[in-house]
Amino acid sequence: MKTDLKGAMTALVTPFKNSKLDEEGYAKLIKRQIENGIDVVVPVGTTGESATLTHNEHKRCIEIAVDVCKNSNVKVIAGAGSNATHEAVDLAKFAESHGAHGILSVTPYYNKPMQEGLYQHYKAIANAVEIPVLLYNVPSRTACDLMPETIYRLFNECPNIFGVKEATGSIERCVDLLAHEPKLSLISGDDAINYPILSNGGSGVISVTSNILPNKISALTHAALEGDFHEAKRINDELYTINKALFCESNPIPIKAAMYIAGLIDSLEYRLPLTPPSTQNFKKIEAVIAEYEIPGC
Repeated sequence: MKTDLKGAMTALVTPFKNSKLDEEGYAKLIKRQIENGIDVVVPVGTTGESATLTHNEHKRCIEIAVDVCKNSNVKVIAGAGSNATHEAVDLAKFAESHGAHGILSVTPYYNKPMQEGLYQHYKAIANAVEIPVLLYNVPSRTACDLMPETIYRLFNECPNIFGVKEATGSIERCVDLLAHEPKLSLISGDDAINYPILSNGGSGVISVTSNILPNKISALTHAALEGDFHEAKRINDELYTINKALFCESNPIPIKAAMYIAGLIDSLEYRLPLTPPSTQNFKKIEAVIAEYEIPGC
């Protein structure tokens, strides 16, 4: 399947106000992404705290993202993953019916399926929709590793599975994937190694850092895709400090704190079991944010 789902993508945070989804604030964050050169927004992934949203909230986030992006060139890849295949299928169908351009589906967490189970899981999702499907492999979170052989099998047998968001942190894994399947769309899921993945032939990034610095992630990604790897590396190096700070605690704890400090979200709220960063880490994030020029602030 040919798709234009590539480039600079943002794994959107989900803002809350008084323990409820802040719909107005969410729309405002997405508009800021559009204004700062992002190609694709990704609602309700890991960074969007999808694990603690109700299904209605999850679906509402997709609706808002699609509505805000409707009259722009920015696409929407909606988070549509679950450890229950029927739930993932339901979310994927909803995303398709409400105008999402594609879906991102994380490997099933907690129940630790075997590779055949992963194959059947993703095949069921892909067969349920016609829009593009991006696999999402993040074993540090899910205790489940989608192995290259299973990715190749899915890519070759399911026409709308176009690639994988690779978040193992392994450059060797990325080299392996593209060496065996050059047409596979490989998307970086780790801001610290965006440049190495892009220089190896990656098609884009799904970034946490771009929530706060969308202009920089856009510039880095587009430079690399245009073959200007010197400039891409320069920006990646410039972002090293903030990339590191934004993972000083479990994502999305630091990025939401950073956005609150910068004045991009009105309220620093998480859903339990996530809690605000420690006082020490909050000060660390505050100090790092002061080193960068935040667009729109």
